[in-house]
Amino acid sequence: MSLDPRLKEEPYALEAHLGYEMTAWREDEAVVEMPLHPHIANRQGLPHGGVHATLMDTAMGYAGCYTGDPEQKQMALTLSFNVNYLSRPLGERLIAAAKRTGGGKSTFFAEAEVRDDLGTLIATGSGVFRYRKG
Repeated sequence: MSLDPRLKEEPYALEAHLGYEMTAWREDEAVVEMPLHPHIANRQGLPHGGVHATLMDTAMGYAGCYTGDPEQKQMALTLSFNVNYLSRPLGERLIAAAKRTGGGKSTFFAEAEVRDDLGTLIATGSGVFRYRKG
């Protein structure tokens, strides 16, 4: 899976600040990645749990909003989100992969996981999202 260059969007403020980017996107799936930097660490020197949550929330939102047309953007809001923290990264990069698992006209469901670039499973999550109108 890859990212169609036509669908690449300019980074928004949080994305630019944290340093993550979408690296793959297709119908019902998205991948968001970021290098491990000191500015995302908690008091223990590990990536803050909110970073894992942000990556999964972002990837799940994109997974449910794919249109394939850069002129027809679909947006969504997170209604609920559950996170399970499982391990700490040993690599140099965090990779969040998400899949839309169901839904209807106004809402969708998605699941995601965060792994490091060595394949270590770091966190999993699931969420419910509402499509924005207009």
